[in-house]
Amino acid sequence: MSASASSESSARDVVLSFVAALNKEDFAAARGYVSDEISFVGVLGSRQGADAYFNDMERIRLKYDVKKAFVDGGDVCLLYDLTISGLTIFTCGWYHVTRGKIDSLRVVFDPRPILEARK
Repeated sequence: MSASASSESSARDVVLSFVAALNKEDFAAARGYVSDEISFVGVLGSRQGADAYFNDMERIRLKYDVKKAFVDGGDVCLLYDLTISGLTIFTCGWYHVTRGKIDSLRVVFDPRPILEARK
């Protein structure tokens, strides 16, 4: 296996292990896959740092049903159904892994079902 293929496999494993830990609500294990300086950008807001990110994750308790993973070096793109507050929304997450830790995450989905449910 080439160094590039090995790093891609490693990045994929980090991201899928992170998502699996979140699904189990094992936030301590999930935190182990994330850089302290993680940058999160999403449709409904952004967070800087692992503390801010995990404060939200522990409160919201999302569930992921991964449909497909694409890898390019340290970049991992997941397509998944995300369940939040009983709503399931098709989502794309772009994760970047550096030295075995997720240091950035960008999430895109149609927020209309969540906004409608808040009314």
